[in-house]
Amino acid sequence: MAWSPDPEPSTARPTLETERLVLRGWQMDDAPAALSIYGQAAVARWLSPAMDLVPDLAAMRLLLQHWIAEADRMPPPAGRWAIQRREDGLVVGGAILLPLPPGNEDFEIGWQLRPDHWGQGYASETTHALARWAFSHDIDEIFAVVRPGNKRAAATVRRNGMQWVGETGKYFGLTLQVFRLRPADLDQAVRGSLLPERPREAEID
Repeated sequence: MAWSPDPEPSTARPTLETERLVLRGWQMDDAPAALSIYGQAAVARWLSPAMDLVPDLAAMRLLLQHWIAEADRMPPPAGRWAIQRREDGLVVGGAILLPLPPGNEDFEIGWQLRPDHWGQGYASETTHALARWAFSHDIDEIFAVVRPGNKRAAATVRRNGMQWVGETGKYFGLTLQVFRLRPADLDQAVRGSLLPERPREAEID
């Protein structure tokens, strides 16, 4: 089913909580923390051309301003979230649930974490929380699109129950690997997950 905006803006963006994380809307005072994510070459290299490396704090503030305004126009379940650690309030990443161009027929789930917080299972907790939110609406499948060389992301989405469905060039003008998650896949992934993850798995999250 194609996704299309509601005629009236919606601000129904929930705060989602997991065992260790709070997923909430971005705020302007998150700019320094956001720059520590989106200003990292190790993160941005996999986001281009949809998003380039953010060069400085001023550019990050402009981008956050755009994201916040955009969120007010998005009907659920679409949105952008800051990933905040419950124990100390530290923002360790960002997450999205957005319709994919060009047809807005498929929903993309994605996350970006600070490199110094990779390998701690935060991607899995984020994926499960956003998937539950999506499936509580009129959405029966969500997708992750991964650059062919991004082995870390591919391993993470597979571990979260997502199934590889092939490669396509229809998104963003790039050849991308596509992974799909359905409600039954999520249930199976949650039953089999252990958090925090085992050390041998940490290097690929």
